[in-house]
Order: sequence, then C-alpha cells, then structure tokens
Amino acid sequence: MTDQPYIHRDISWLSFNYRVLQEAKDPAVPLLERLKFLAIYSSNLDEFFRVRVASIRNLKRVGKKTKAELDFDPRELLREIHQIVNRQQEEFSEIFQRQILPELKRHNINILRRLELNAEQRHFVENYFHNNLLPFVMPVLLVKHRIRPFLATAHLYLAVHLRLRKRPLAESEYALVKIPSDQLPRFIKLPSAPGSHDLIMLDDIVRNSVSWLFPGYEVQDTYSIKLTRDAELYIDDEYSGDLVQKIKSSLQKRQVGPTSRFVYDREMPMHLLAHLQETFDLGKNDILPEGRYHNNFDFFKFPDFDMSYLKNKPLPPLQHPHVHHASDPFSLLREKDQLLHFPYQSYESVIHFFEKAALDPDVTHIKVIQYRVARNSRILAALMEAVKRGKQVSAFVEIKARFDEAANLEWGEKLEKAGVRVHYSFPGVKVHSKLALIRRLEEGEPRLYCYLSTGNFHEETAKIYCDFGLLTADPRITTEVSTVFTFLENIKPPKQEFSHLLVGKFNLRPALYKLIDAEIEAAQRGERGEMTIKLNSLEDKDMIRKLYEASTAGVKIRLIIRGICCLVPGIRGVSEHIEIISIVDRFLEHARVFLFYHGGEEKMYLSSADWMERNLTYRIETTFPVYDPDLKREIKDMLDLQLNDNVKARYIDRFNLNEYRRISTDIPVRAQLETYFYYKRKVD
Repeated sequence: MTDQPYIHRDISWLSFNYRVLQEAKDPAVPLLERLKFLAIYSSNLDEFFRVRVASIRNLKRVGKKTKAELDFDPRELLREIHQIVNRQQEEFSEIFQRQILPELKRHNINILRRLELNAEQRHFVENYFHNNLLPFVMPVLLVKHRIRPFLATAHLYLAVHLRLRKRPLAESEYALVKIPSDQLPRFIKLPSAPGSHDLIMLDDIVRNSVSWLFPGYEVQDTYSIKLTRDAELYIDDEYSGDLVQKIKSSLQKRQVGPTSRFVYDREMPMHLLAHLQETFDLGKNDILPEGRYHNNFDFFKFPDFDMSYLKNKPLPPLQHPHVHHASDPFSLLREKDQLLHFPYQSYESVIHFFEKAALDPDVTHIKVIQYRVARNSRILAALMEAVKRGKQVSAFVEIKARFDEAANLEWGEKLEKAGVRVHYSFPGVKVHSKLALIRRLEEGEPRLYCYLSTGNFHEETAKIYCDFGLLTADPRITTEVSTVFTFLENIKPPKQEFSHLLVGKFNLRPALYKLIDAEIEAAQRGERGEMTIKLNSLEDKDMIRKLYEASTAGVKIRLIIRGICCLVPGIRGVSEHIEIISIVDRFLEHARVFLFYHGGEEKMYLSSADWMERNLTYRIETTFPVYDPDLKREIKDMLDLQLNDNVKARYIDRFNLNEYRRISTDIPVRAQLETYFYYKRKVD
C-alpha cells in the first residue's frame, strides 16, 4: 500500500486547533471559558508558527536532493497553512466581535475603545499613561536606510502613521511604539458606573496618548503588529560534545532567530504595510493579517469580577479511596496495584507517596525522570529532603523538553546542589518516559515499588490534563522499570530483553505490530478482531499502514485522538472499519490507552507514547501493561464513556470538518463530566 491516504500532520494540527476554536463559539460553554478557549487557540497557534512553520520555512532553503526526498512541497504546504490560518483568524475575529463582546456587555462587562470613554475615563487613561507607561513605550522613527530596529519575539507594537504638523502635505512618516504588555496588565479596569465593569486594553491606552510621544507630528492612525521568531533549537553535531552547554547557548539564540510570522491589523493601509515589509525585510509568506489585537493568549488573564456563574462549575479533585489516606502506601501496593486518574482524582496522592518515601527509614533509593515539572515542585522538594535523610536519590533530567529547557536546567542545578545525582539528556535521544522507582528494605531484603504515568510529574498541569498513573509493586513491572533507569544512567543497551514493558528504541514498535498482527490473524480466521486506541497524536506512516492493513482484514478499530491524526478513516477497501473521534472539553485529554481484544484475553496498556515517528523510533518511551482485572475494567469504563460521548466528541474524517458526533439518544453523554461523577460515586 504505497499510495496510502494520508493527511499532512500540520494540516491535521490546524484542524485540531479549530476544534479549540469551536469551543470558543459554543454558546453552551460558559462565557469566560469561551474567552479562555480563544486564549488557548492563540497560544497554540503562536507555538505552531514558532516551531512547525519555522521548520517548514527552513525546508524551502534545502538542496534539490533533500527536497526530492520529501513527500510534500514546502512552498505549497506553507501556502495551504496560510489559507487555513487566514480563514480561522477571520472566524476568530467574528467570534470575538459578534459573539463574545455582546455577551460580555449583556453582563455589564464592557471592553471600551478610546473614543468610547467618558471624560472621567479619559482623564484616568491619560494619567495611567504618564504614570505607568512612559518608561516602557520606547518610540522609534522608521527612517529609510538606517539600521532597522529590533522587534522582540512575541512582543506587541503599534505601527504609527505620522505627518509633520507644520507641513501637512509632506510625505508620510512612520514609527513604532512598544506596547508593554510584558510589564503591565493587558486589561485595565476603568472608573465605572455602579453595577458596570468597564475595561480598556493596554493597546488602546497607548493609542489614546501616542501623540505625546511625537511632538511636532500629527498622528494619522495606529495599527498593531507582532513578530514571532523561530523557536526551534538547532543543535549542530548533537552526537558529540557538551549537550547541556549547547542547549544553554541555543536558548540565547531563540530570542533573535529568524522571522516565523509577522502579524498585522488587517485594517492597515497598504502604504504602511509596504513600508514595514521593506523595513523588516519581510516577504509575502512572512505576513499574516489578524484583527485589531494580537497576543490573544492574554485572555487567560481576563478579570472575572467574581462572576463565578460565567465560569465552569467547580469539579474539585476527589480523594482516591485507598491511596490518599494510606498511612503505609507500601503495604497497600503489596496487596494490590492502584490506579489514579487525574484531574478527577487529586494529585496529592502522588505527592504524598513521594513525601512518605522521603521520610520512610526503610527506603534506600529513589529514582525519577523529570520531563516537565511545576515551578514549585513538592515532588522535587521531597527528593531533596530524602537526600538529607541519607537516601540515594537520582534524577534523569530531560533538558530537550521544548520551552522547558531553561526550567529543567535550573532544576537540575538545584537538585545537584542538594546532593541528588543528576543525569542529563544524552545526544541523539529524547527521554519522554514518566517513571519513578523506589527501593525499600523489608525484612532485610530489597523490594521495588514504581509509579508509572501517561503524564508528567507536574502538580499544576495535573489539575487540567487527563492522565492515568499506576502505583505497583508487581515485580514483573518493577524489575523492568529498574532496567530502564540502568540504561539511562549508563547509556548502554540493557542485557536482558523487555517482556512486560514496551520501551521506545527497543521493543515498542515491534511489540505494537505484533499485537495488531494478532487482531489481523483473528479477523482473517473469521474470528473477532478489535482494538481501541486512545492517543494525542497519530502520525507515523508505518503505523498507519499497519492500521489500514488491519481494517482491510476486517478488524474493528476505534480511535480516540485529541490532536494530530494523519490517518483517513472510512475509505472503502482501505479504512472502512476505522472510526475516529476527538474530544475537546474543559480538560485536556492526554492519556494514551491501547486495548486489544486478543482472542478474548484482552491486553491493555497505558503509555507515555503517541504514535508518531519520533515517539516510536527516537525517544525513550514507556508503555506499561495493566494486569489487575479491576483496574482494566475501570479504564474500559472510561473508554466506553468517551466512545459514547455525544456532546463534545467530533468525527475526524478526510475533509477536516470537525462535525459533532450526535448519537441518536435522548440522554446527553459528556464523557468528562460522566467520568468525574463515576469517581465521585466511588468516594460517596
């Protein structure tokens, strides 16, 4: 199947981000949550241009031989990306202007422009400008043939059209003024009538008073702009040398990298846009129109005015019925594996597990993999406390976790100073496993305990990311987790093969093929072949080819995929037995679950790995089995809820329409809410 149907990953990603935008325009979503989805959409798109689009732009400059090896034309792909983004940005503006703003006004929340201010508010704005903004605004005239000013990545600027006051017929002149949203709040509360909440955006305070910065000039108009830069870390010869030092150096270059996107107010006149293009050496593929305001991820910080009824009803994390109150979690795990499901259940259970291990006199060793962690991590604080109590503690710190490189380097240094033995990334491999190993002496004999998860050791994201965590003392698993840590510490392939864990770079890909092949063989014998796979992303071409092969053999395949999906379902003779849904809701679906029918002896795995080439081939990922029948049943219940979602599930198809999946039933099933109440019934 050489010519298999395939959606390019970046086009599929834009389709995913549109699902986020759909939440912003859904009137059933509380109003302030809709604003938050506008922020998420904008934040996602910003990173997409800084990383993915920047990489595609670099491909335009490679040689003919390299281009010939690509299965796409970088120029055509960029053109398609720009067309899709332009359509989405127009819809974004429509949602904000025609839906969100009137709804805010209905609740007496008014985002005012400068011409809508009353006398008291104008006085407030002028004082605010002089008292707060003057040190930051930095006006710069754009004079031809002078050294071009530097635009900081993702910072906001006003492009100003000027004319000399004494020579109104003179040629237009142009200037830039920085909007200091990195220093001051983006949304400024104004003096308001009782019961009303008036706001003005920082951008419009600068617009209102910009004439103060250009004495002798008439300000004709102002338009907002923003430039973002390539944020990928291109590390030369990463198979040798000091990787830590190379990443430190690359982080400094990230702020001055080449342009990945220049956005401007679509109302900007052509003469001003042309001047900016010439000044900053921007091509037509560098520029994209947006609305009046940029950096809309600032809506994360929009004030709520204590109007809780405009937000989601709280779903406070529930206490795990066994782990949370366990005075001795180790005896609990000797009896039975324990499953945790975040954010429905409290992450405090995981924190307590590490804190108890740090204090337990019988614990001798603690090992952990750090990919992304909270700024104030109690887990890492527990590791440092464990060192003080004489335990041997080691942490593998992945310093190539995108946009967390600096934070991880900082944490690595803190841990080293506290006496933790720190192992850093090694060249050519990224470690994405989420594992912890604890060694404890019991009756003079060592016993191992493990925590394995689909998500990071991050107390903050655990409040919004849906992930599973498994606590176990099962020697089948703990022994092989120990082997993973031995490899990371010595960078030598393990002497023994993995029999229970599926580990990236070793047996993950062939083991998944084998599991799928078993379903294919069953279907070919006329027996039941079936699998349910939940992922964040499905991109790997060989894995997609294998799924097409399974569908052709008659295997029933149900996929739940939040983000990128390059597989095309529903094509006769290729993928007619594959159905794909995507769920975007108040929590971010992050867990990976693999369920294979396997002749009635179901095999279930949880995983840190998506089915992308990088995860299956180049990363250290860990896919771990769920052996306990009660826990398997619990996870299957979660999958069933998602497969029956008729509120937030969308179909993924070849047309990227993102149509909502409406099952003909009188009962609405919203999987995330149903999951919460599933666990609440266990506590009650």
